[in-house]
Amino acid sequence: MTAPRIAILVPCYNEEAAIATVVRDFQKALPSAAIYVYDNNSRDRTAEIARAAGAIVRHEPRKGKGNVVRRMFADVEADIYILVDGDDTYDASAAPMLVNRLIEDGCDIVSGRRVATAEDAYRAGHVLGNKLLTGLTALMFRVKLLDMLSGYRVMSRRFVKSFPFTASGFAIETELTVHAVRMLVPMLEIDTRYKERPVGSVSKLNTWGDGFRILFTIAALVREERPLTFFGTIFAALFLLSVLFGTPVVIEYLHTGLVPRLPTAVLSTGLMLLAFLSLASGLILDTVTRGRWEAKRNSYLSMPGPQDLTAP
Repeated sequence: MTAPRIAILVPCYNEEAAIATVVRDFQKALPSAAIYVYDNNSRDRTAEIARAAGAIVRHEPRKGKGNVVRRMFADVEADIYILVDGDDTYDASAAPMLVNRLIEDGCDIVSGRRVATAEDAYRAGHVLGNKLLTGLTALMFRVKLLDMLSGYRVMSRRFVKSFPFTASGFAIETELTVHAVRMLVPMLEIDTRYKERPVGSVSKLNTWGDGFRILFTIAALVREERPLTFFGTIFAALFLLSVLFGTPVVIEYLHTGLVPRLPTAVLSTGLMLLAFLSLASGLILDTVTRGRWEAKRNSYLSMPGPQDLTAP
């Protein structure tokens, strides 16, 4: 039997307090895996400590987790990829189980749902924000996940190498989830322990700033992946406004044969034209999006699946 090549991808920024533990824990859990730590312009000794712990250390100068993950996916060659944060909050001992489930169930992505082991491990603001954003994404894309923003994921090669994403920051988790849903890939979500950060490690996530960035990313993904829904909503809003402004004008014209409120009539006409222009844009872009989806799906299917990794 051929053992699959496993790569553990750890994006890092100022994690000198935690990175050595992360590297050692994953070395213990998966001794044959290669551990890649990508340093994102850290101002501390993250790279030095990770290298001393036995990781392969590389650098990505463009700031943002999305930029780091994009570089990792492009550079690293493996059969199975484990993406995990470098803050020592995720359970490394669960990695073998997650990998086995990926192969045995033929999945392309297995996500670790965070189950906090302490009250301070998962801040209330982050929990609420995660629920709201996950619920919105579930509504727009029919995502069947409870923790869309988890930073602990096991992925197949064909998923990673067919993933054309654009996010530069923490919105990367949203893009990963939406891409998986739109590509119709088999995916699982499994509970994993979520720990407190070690002393000296500080969260880089800004609850409000990154929350709004993720919200805008969801809106952009709806526009790109479901343009008929996006522009159809704009059509409906403009159509209703046009009817609202135009109805009194039409009624008065029917009664008197005059149009005394000419600016309102012009506004209503303009809104109606914009409404149908938006609808036409949605119909055209929906056809284009289907062609893009077929091209991405063909690229995805051109590579072997997870169940082929242990074939003789």
